[in-house]
Amino acid sequence: MKVIAEPVRAGFFSDDQAAIRAGAEHDGFGYTGAPVTPGFAAIREPGEALSVLLLLEDGSVAHGDCASVQYPGAGGRDPLFDATAARRDVDEYVAPMLAGAELGSFRDLAGRVAACRTPTGRLHAAIRYGVTQAVLDAVALARRLTMAEVVRDEYATGVDLVPVPMFAQTGDERYAGAERMILKRVDVLPHGLVNNVDTRLGRRGELLEAYLRWLVGRIGELRTDDAYAPRLHFDTYGTIGLAFGGDVEAVAAYLTRLGEIAAPYELVIEHPIDAGGREPQIETYLRLRDALRRTGSRVRIAVDEWCNTLEDIAMFAGRGAADVIHVKTPDLGGIDDTIEALLLVRAAGLMAYCGGTCNETDRSAQVTAHVAMACGAAQVLAKPGMGVDEGLMIVGNEMARVTAIAAARRSGGMVLP
Repeated sequence: MKVIAEPVRAGFFSDDQAAIRAGAEHDGFGYTGAPVTPGFAAIREPGEALSVLLLLEDGSVAHGDCASVQYPGAGGRDPLFDATAARRDVDEYVAPMLAGAELGSFRDLAGRVAACRTPTGRLHAAIRYGVTQAVLDAVALARRLTMAEVVRDEYATGVDLVPVPMFAQTGDERYAGAERMILKRVDVLPHGLVNNVDTRLGRRGELLEAYLRWLVGRIGELRTDDAYAPRLHFDTYGTIGLAFGGDVEAVAAYLTRLGEIAAPYELVIEHPIDAGGREPQIETYLRLRDALRRTGSRVRIAVDEWCNTLEDIAMFAGRGAADVIHVKTPDLGGIDDTIEALLLVRAAGLMAYCGGTCNETDRSAQVTAHVAMACGAAQVLAKPGMGVDEGLMIVGNEMARVTAIAAARRSGGMVLP
């Protein structure tokens, strides 16, 4: 096969999370002030991506996109992604490795990508992410199957290929975005982008409380039947811990109050406290979950930062340090690690969230939709972008197509050659 790498657009921007949490102010759509995280020239920079195309011997083309998260370099993640540098790595190290490769097993090929080394070490997680997407697509084309069917069969997941609940994110448009989600009956909402204490959370958490009260009321006003009961999921980027001085008991009391406001809807809070490292994060979340149990709260805690690799996820899941594990696909690197992580979380009895970031591409969103279905994820992120509708369309439509194909095969309407 021939490998082509071409820089393309990502679906959003790369942001310096440390600078934003430290109080950087908006300047229109950008931010004022100097960046803090290494690699950033400005606090907000246009997202970059790299499309990896595999030209196969039969003339077909498989492809995947290398993309990174909105907040690179934060919480133990790989640094800011540079598509030009990534293209050089793909041309120099990936292309020779894949030349002449047999398209028999996705897992074997993905293992080669994971083992690939440059003089500076492993390939950037975003490169592993995009290359394994393309490899999965190539194996699916060779077998004349969908990518979801390849994953289901190679990993013996035993699930039916049906759509999984979608989680949409509002971005800065927290009110209009949430209303669009309610009108479209989104399964999980609104994300809320609670990334600043003073402007999004409140020094006593009062801004998030007010927004949550509004959201619960608006669901009641806009839904057309009582059967619509979305899960409410907020990403708070560690701001709750900042507002309450890292006091776990105070954070638990606040989350308990949020759970009461959210009733009758289920409430998930992602990254309420940033403890600064993997082991401190695990210990903090164990204490927080214990405190919530003592209050009788049913609020669920989702882990994101400091839970970036398959090893990290195994540790959090094994110790029961969260209710929901955000399997953040670009951070895992290879799609094979995402698959293993989702199955590991499910086996541990926790909610496996097949997530990612607004800063991905249409292609990475499509591929991870296949993976989420094949692994029976509890929810999948509607991505890329922050516009709500586009992500819902890309991920939702891909899952609908895969479901229709799988149903046709089961009924005998499609016969493989």
